[in-house]
Amino acid sequence: MPNHYNERWEGPIRGLRLPLAAWNSLHDEGITTIDQLRAVADRLERMVGIGSKTAQVIRAELTRVSAPEG
Repeated sequence: MPNHYNERWEGPIRGLRLPLAAWNSLHDEGITTIDQLRAVADRLERMVGIGSKTAQVIRAELTRVSAPEG
């Protein structure tokens, strides 16, 4: 049986690759831009469907896409 948690999907926020469940939770919360996501990054665990592991993955992706290229 495939483990979809470990799969990463591109979604409406360009550059981020997250588990499908994370995208679904963000969609349910109305989060569609990276600025909106950054604004709630410190309280992701309070959202329905986002636990500590998923929040950690989301924050890591935010860090990755925010890092200067070089």
